[in-house]
Amino acid sequence: MTVQFTVPIWTPSQARIDGSNINRYLHFLRDEYSLTFVHYQQLHQWSIDNTALFWGSIVTFFKFKGHFDLNRIFIQDDCFYRCQWFPGSTLNFAENLLFPNNISTNKNEKSNQDKLAIISRGEDGRRTELSYNELRNEVTRVAGAMRELGVVKGDRVAGLLPNSSEAIIAMLATSSIGAIWSSCSPDFGHQGVLDRFHQIQPKLLFACNGYQYAGKQINIMDKVTAIANKLQDLRKLVIIPYLKTPQDSQPSNIDNQHLKNTIQCGWQHFSAAIPRSLTFEAVQFSDPLYILYSSGTTGMPKCIIHSVGGTLLQHVKELVLHTDVSVDDHIFYYTTCGWMMWNWLVSSLSQGATLVLFDGSPFYPHQQILFELADTEKVSIFGASAKYFSACDKALLRPQQDYSLNHLNTILSTGSTLTHESYDYIYQHIKKDICVSSISGGTDIISCFMLGMSTLPVYRGELQCLGLGMDVDFIKGELVCRQPFPSMPTGFWQDPYKLKYHNAYFTRFDNIWAQGDYGELIKHYVEPTDKINIAPTINSMQQDINVNQIGVMLHGRSDAVLNPGGVRIGTAEIYRQVEKLAVVQESIAIAQQWHDDVRVILFVRLSTHVNLDALLISQIKNIIRTNTSPRHVPAKIIAVADIPRTISGKIVELAVRNIVHGIEVTNKDALANPEALDLFANLTELQCD
Repeated sequence: MTVQFTVPIWTPSQARIDGSNINRYLHFLRDEYSLTFVHYQQLHQWSIDNTALFWGSIVTFFKFKGHFDLNRIFIQDDCFYRCQWFPGSTLNFAENLLFPNNISTNKNEKSNQDKLAIISRGEDGRRTELSYNELRNEVTRVAGAMRELGVVKGDRVAGLLPNSSEAIIAMLATSSIGAIWSSCSPDFGHQGVLDRFHQIQPKLLFACNGYQYAGKQINIMDKVTAIANKLQDLRKLVIIPYLKTPQDSQPSNIDNQHLKNTIQCGWQHFSAAIPRSLTFEAVQFSDPLYILYSSGTTGMPKCIIHSVGGTLLQHVKELVLHTDVSVDDHIFYYTTCGWMMWNWLVSSLSQGATLVLFDGSPFYPHQQILFELADTEKVSIFGASAKYFSACDKALLRPQQDYSLNHLNTILSTGSTLTHESYDYIYQHIKKDICVSSISGGTDIISCFMLGMSTLPVYRGELQCLGLGMDVDFIKGELVCRQPFPSMPTGFWQDPYKLKYHNAYFTRFDNIWAQGDYGELIKHYVEPTDKINIAPTINSMQQDINVNQIGVMLHGRSDAVLNPGGVRIGTAEIYRQVEKLAVVQESIAIAQQWHDDVRVILFVRLSTHVNLDALLISQIKNIIRTNTSPRHVPAKIIAVADIPRTISGKIVELAVRNIVHGIEVTNKDALANPEALDLFANLTELQCD
């Protein structure tokens, strides 16, 4: 653990601290449990030392709808993943999102009836709104149609959909029945979708006819039809005419078309039934809610099952206590339905917040479209990938000069490490008084290990804090979680003995979850200003009363760690230095086997009309050597026209490493630009010293 005495780049005001959700929770703990904490780190330590008490307090504080047995919260087992959470407790996920506690459903209260649930925008200029009442009505219609089709608890319902309100309606209708939702974005390739949906065999598939990206309309009906014909258990294909063409105005082109195994119909036809009352199937806490997928870049995607209760508790804890979401917020995250951040964002409905959706390119029809959206839609919480903010910096975008962003108070970033320079960019050119929270977790846990906290200082290059209830540590630089948590997967699909599950997370360390990230904890010392009052129930904690905050610095994926001469180097350490140079748009580093060791190879994507000459190579090496160490300096630097990335925008070091070593990458449909892999094959520069 590194000790820091650095000055924060941002500090919250006392007013923000006093009005925060975490402050309300602390008052609740004081009043209900006689617990008082001075620093966040003490609260976090208590949350992991008192697992059942903490998660029970979350249920009580948030007043979730359902029947919770608070006498049976956590049943420990010698095996990490065989423990039980809230056995015997029942709830329904959709009910908790459609009927948030802080929004009245009284029809005489017009303001509550009109409270916006979803604002949906597209790059083509489309804009739609749904109030909470309208959303409930739409879900009622679709859920009724599902029941008439014979969809029941445990069935799978899939979506191949853009980031639009229809996707949320279909998901909520699915979960209201107790069925399982799974989705991919429409830009997935044909085989990539089949590799996922064929494993889970959905009974019902919602798909769009096409989508628009960067001004280009892409019709996917042939792909959708081909996929549907390969799903043996599919009973109905529902087409959402997202791509507007002359043919879409003719229902006969969509409705009642017979495919190989199923019947096709349009969205309006499917949901046109007279709505019945909306009923919610009470399911067990650990029953499945979502099936998400691993990236599949090194083999068949794993189908990861997430529970109803675990997802709800974890998301609400993160959104409310860590992100400070409330009923007045307009929350936006640039995501697709194929990334877990979509699932995370949608859970904001549980607090009566307004979701702001956007489908399309983040830089079309102009480079600042997302900041324009944030301004016009009064977004208070704005989220995007770290690569997005880096690209804005490279493009010299200055949203602070062009938009007021008066409502914006929090920026979220995930997907990869937010560099020190991106922190500088956000505070200098987006907004000065804002909480920047770099968060990190993954599809594996449908949530986060490390998050932000609006009441804590922000330190340049660091994730602010460890998630409450998450016993996070680093063993030899590897991110681990030492104790079970509610949002861990209940298993993988078609893995009855949990062999795949065990191999995915528990082979590195005995009975300890290994996430696959490489980094370190950063301890910040602050002199206490108040008397510490710790109740007897937590007197046994080993307290360092001067530790106000433990942050995290991530250095990349542990499976992509470079190890020249036995020295472990995180790839993010190299990327941060290289991408300081304005001419370097993106980079990717791998370890190449060479002479009984490995050598570091760096590939760079340069700005248009820039050549990688000897001078630029020298500049790159010098900036790396000066700011890191001689071991970090690449043996070879090679320019490439593109760098392969997943659909969610993450660069794929392992796939590039395999191509360099002549190992076939079999699941290229998991990539947004699989053709880029060809740029790394059989390079003559890598055949010599």
